Amino acid sequence: MKPITRRAAFAIALAPQSRPNILWILGDDLGPQLGCYGHPLVRTPNADRIAAEGVRFTHCFTTAPVCSPSRSAWNTGVYQTTIGAHNHRSHRQDGYTLPEGVRLVSHRLHDAGYFTANVTEITPALRTNGKTDFNFKVAKPFDGTHWNQRAPGQPFYAQINFTAPHKGPQWPLARKQPNLVDPAKVELPPYYPDHPVIRDEVANYLDAVNNWDRQVGVVLDQLKKDGLLDNTLIFVFGDNGRCLLRGKQWLYDAGTHIPLLVRWPGRIKPGTVRRDPVLSLDITAATLDAAGIELPKLFHGQSLFKNTRPRTEIFTARDRCDMTVDRIRAVRDARYKLIHNFYPDRSYSQYNEYIKNSYPALTVIQNLAKEGKLNEIQARWVAPTRPEFELYDHQADPHEVNNLAAQPAHKKAFDRLKKRLDQWIVETNDQGRVPEPASVIAQEEPRAISVK
Repeated sequence: MKPITRRAAFAIALAPQSRPNILWILGDDLGPQLGCYGHPLVRTPNADRIAAEGVRFTHCFTTAPVCSPSRSAWNTGVYQTTIGAHNHRSHRQDGYTLPEGVRLVSHRLHDAGYFTANVTEITPALRTNGKTDFNFKVAKPFDGTHWNQRAPGQPFYAQINFTAPHKGPQWPLARKQPNLVDPAKVELPPYYPDHPVIRDEVANYLDAVNNWDRQVGVVLDQLKKDGLLDNTLIFVFGDNGRCLLRGKQWLYDAGTHIPLLVRWPGRIKPGTVRRDPVLSLDITAATLDAAGIELPKLFHGQSLFKNTRPRTEIFTARDRCDMTVDRIRAVRDARYKLIHNFYPDRSYSQYNEYIKNSYPALTVIQNLAKEGKLNEIQARWVAPTRPEFELYDHQADPHEVNNLAAQPAHKKAFDRLKKRLDQWIVETNDQGRVPEPASVIAQEEPRAISVK
């Protein structure tokens, strides 16, 4: 389908009208492995319906590849590195609060008259855990737990934070569905060895995506039953990329590329496709814009609905994840991505308890490495060190395995992106420049490794 321009896509979005209800439907660790994105093995009719009745963004990215910093960012509209929320599951015991001028989107909407809800029971048969996972302390993020608790005539803003397809209880539940994904049909990226355990892990992830989509269908049915479907602006997206090795926790596209589907009857032309790069923070900006709320001074998102200048670069950041101390920054433009590894002396596979226990592919790769059965690309993951810089032509190399950083033919791209990344670190006051004290890490994560 031929894409239409930003101006044409939302030309009617700014027409005067009563404020819409606003609903965010989240998938935990949801990458763009959906039918409407062309994935051949999934069955996602409900997400596909939202795309067909609204707009599908092909290049949406989160600011971080793991949940708590990513959620801390798009719930405020400010980079997690700016507000000191960049280390995964940090500030759980020290009472850390947001900087002056930074607030939750739910608080801004509450002040504008919206009823805010973190929905924990869509129907008696479908419940969620109401995940927030903020790396800061905040009082009463939401007014309630369902839109049906609002006052008569009051608009609502709600989040539905589905656990799926995150690893855990959702994965065995996904395997109870009919018509499971055949592991033999899974297409593996070149950095995975072809092994039945890895095939099964990828297939189980896709099964969990299918199960997530079934839950989305329950939400749509409930909105229709409540007479709200036609006056609700719906955003569907993931908090970070897929929970598979080299995805979640990493700044490759597999870890930060997410789906973004937006449905707004009467405002968005059905079947629209947007290929301009957007950031998860732009969802926050679009939400405030739709509610008629002016964007605050300290804010890094830009509205999807106005004819703003398209982004030319996407910046992403990864810091400590649980006990694994790291700092990685990346910038991505229309052709290239530059990754800066600030700890090049460490392995990609330095110890992380969550990954060790939850990602069978890691054990398979480690065992095959000992047996000398990995090719050069696959063996990089267990090498003792990594390059300080990685440069990828993501158009020609979508799996990001051919590092061009040292090649003279790509020096101009390297220099340009390194300069922009260095500027971004300064301009946004990246607090990752100051390492966490070892005592803080030890307090928040008893299994933490020492900081260099």
